[in-house]
Amino acid sequence: MLATQPSTSVPVGTIKSFGAFGPKYQVGQPLRPLDDGDWIVEVTLVETGERAEYRLTHVNDDPEAR
Repeated sequence: MLATQPSTSVPVGTIKSFGAFGPKYQVGQPLRPLDDGDWIVEVTLVETGERAEYRLTHVNDDPEAR
């Protein structure tokens, strides 16, 4: 059976930062599942508008931006 949605919710639209002092990013949609059960989600860097792919477990570990 192919997973079509992550088992945990994706905080789409939330602004977070890479670690405590990293750049801010906005969480986007889940893109695809990984073999280890994690998901790749799209994130957009707030300052540059650059889009990147990031693991959902890292998104969930990162703090909300201030």
